Amino acid sequence: MRVSLDLRHGDTVLDVGCGPGTDLLVMADAVTTSGRVIGVDVDPRMVAAAGSFLNFYPHVDVRLGDAHALPVDDDTADRARMDRALQHVENPARVLTELHRALKPGGLLRIAEPDWDALLVDGDLEMNRQFNRFVCENMIRNSTIGRELPRLARDAGFEVENITAVTTVIRDFARADYTLALSRNTERAIRAGAIERADGERWLAELREGDFLASVTIFLLAARKPL
Repeated sequence: MRVSLDLRHGDTVLDVGCGPGTDLLVMADAVTTSGRVIGVDVDPRMVAAAGSFLNFYPHVDVRLGDAHALPVDDDTADRARMDRALQHVENPARVLTELHRALKPGGLLRIAEPDWDALLVDGDLEMNRQFNRFVCENMIRNSTIGRELPRLARDAGFEVENITAVTTVIRDFARADYTLALSRNTERAIRAGAIERADGERWLAELREGDFLASVTIFLLAARKPL
């Protein structure tokens, strides 16, 4: 999900958790060569992948770094974003404090994060609850980060301008299985003793064969560093 930043020519934009750099090119085109795009990721493989196009976009800079200690100076960026990366960090509050430090006064922050406890799968309600409980407690470090964004942003010193929720409905089991790891995480829950094997296998069989419906909700935060 691409997070809107309202980019202008000449802006410096910071993308934390940029991954392989999928969105860096779009941002680079938006700010033009008079601006700058800084991508940061903790994984050296992602940094290498994202840096592969730097010869074509000299105003894009991809850096290896931890979101808890961003490799940028104070008051660097006009815009900053994170897209489904805060759910994986050790200390979301610390990361938001770092984003506040890195932004210029008046700078805009945009974050998109899911709420895995709000994953809805039509069918056996108790199995849906057991699956969510296992994922939230074992698979995702900050599983309910989406609903926490406004509070954490305010605590970090931001002015929260808006928080919205976007719910995606999936009607195809194969697509949901790939996106939400239903089969893979059900097997993990079975092996961990969180779900009985017979119950888990029955649930998955019913989902594959029935009229499938699932939904996942992502929260979108818009906040600003005060002047």
